[in-house]
Amino acid sequence: MRTLLFDPFAGISGDMTLGALLGLGYPAERMRDVATALGAPDGSVLIDAVQRQGIACTAVRFDLPAGNAHRHLGDIVAILERGLDDARAYDIARRTFERLADAEAAIHGVGRDEVHFHEVGGLDAILDIGCAADAVVHLGVEACSTRPVAIGSGWIDIEHGRFPLPAPATLRLLEGLDVRETRWEGECTTPTGAALLAELTGGRAAPPTFRVLGSAYGAGSRDPGDRPNCLRAVLCELSSEEDNSLWMVQSDLDDMSPEYVPPALDAMRAAGALDVVTIGVGMKKGRAGVRIEALTPRHGLQRVLEALFASTTTIGARYWPVERAELAREELRRGWHGSSIRMKQVRLPDGTRRAKPEYDDVVRVAGETGRTPLDVRRALDGTTDDDAGGSAPGPAHRT
Repeated sequence: MRTLLFDPFAGISGDMTLGALLGLGYPAERMRDVATALGAPDGSVLIDAVQRQGIACTAVRFDLPAGNAHRHLGDIVAILERGLDDARAYDIARRTFERLADAEAAIHGVGRDEVHFHEVGGLDAILDIGCAADAVVHLGVEACSTRPVAIGSGWIDIEHGRFPLPAPATLRLLEGLDVRETRWEGECTTPTGAALLAELTGGRAAPPTFRVLGSAYGAGSRDPGDRPNCLRAVLCELSSEEDNSLWMVQSDLDDMSPEYVPPALDAMRAAGALDVVTIGVGMKKGRAGVRIEALTPRHGLQRVLEALFASTTTIGARYWPVERAELAREELRRGWHGSSIRMKQVRLPDGTRRAKPEYDDVVRVAGETGRTPLDVRRALDGTTDDDAGGSAPGPAHRT
């Protein structure tokens, strides 16, 4: 699986992200086309090769008219919808701005649609996020992860006044991600960079093993002299062992009607979960809840998490790698009373075998023969006399 690893050892911003993605092979002309579609004036996209403490980096900046438009979320979404023709890129960019809106709303105590975007509502932020989303899709990235994020210290002047670093919205956006205190003066991680990192990675840590396909560095606008102010991005391929690993996803709910749980389980299975179960749990303040657990291959983890978040009221999920002991199995077909029934057969460690009929086939044959499903199952197991007539159970055939 093609993955993108962010290494924000000096922080992350929108322009740093774009510079790193260009270094990994995102075509400059495509970025200019996307920027133009999003509203950038001709000739406003500036790309330079620079150095940060001896590291060759790509620097990106937008030469835009002075001033910031104060936009609402709906205004920005409309711009993204007009400018991004790839559905996945549009979804990434839209969700990133929704994260920004939710963070600002929480800080100021207002609703999402009441948020007035100031700095992050300007065209440069729209270009950063829109082009970054298009780059991730264009590079064929299926999943992203991150190492700990460097945060700065000191104070910053923004639209609402003078605030400590990290800026309140930035810190809110970094919830769930590992951060690293550096004591460096100045803003290492911006709200735009934090929002992109949170949306793309969901806080996923770097995998333990991977094959490096390429690396690149995106330059920050400052060159402080005491560190290489750049973002490192690594394009990689997960090893076969990592890609085939199994992960457990777990989430507890106490605020959703139980009748909506089965559709959520179906959505997670459709997203690639191998198995999904529910467990009744007691939660805080005596509320009854339900725990959802899903087993999924590593390559399907992100899709299963997205299905969980989209189809339930949960605001968080736990996940971790698991090991599984599995018996060798095969599917057989058994002829019975003129019908074909699928049988799942497993081989035990001592070499003996056991088989179980597929439930759907049992129900179908029960309807065809006028018997109950339990009667059919008992007859197939040989625990009752088969007096329904017809031929005796036929031999099993592999499929």
